Amino acid sequence: MKRLLYLFKNKFFWVTAAFVVWMIFFDKNDLFSQYQYHQQLSKLKQERDFYIKQTDAVSKDLDELTSNPAKLEKFAREKYLMKKDNEDVFVIVNDKSN
Repeated sequence: MKRLLYLFKNKFFWVTAAFVVWMIFFDKNDLFSQYQYHQQLSKLKQERDFYIKQTDAVSKDLDELTSNPAKLEKFAREKYLMKKDNEDVFVIVNDKSN
């Protein structure tokens, strides 16, 4: 009990306690802000990984399209519905409500 009383009379204890309270709740880098920064960082890392995969896929497609004219024609027909003058294009849409 005497030890606890001595602790509460100590000015260094109060300064340290005030500093800890200030850092946990009132500072601009408090615990809540750090948690939000961590969540935002995780989200940005996921987005970065997604865009890296997309960039790799697009650069792979670009390499194939620039090196192979048959692939270029197939790509233009599938993605942009391009056709030759003497042919017709029919687009079939599957109804997914079944």
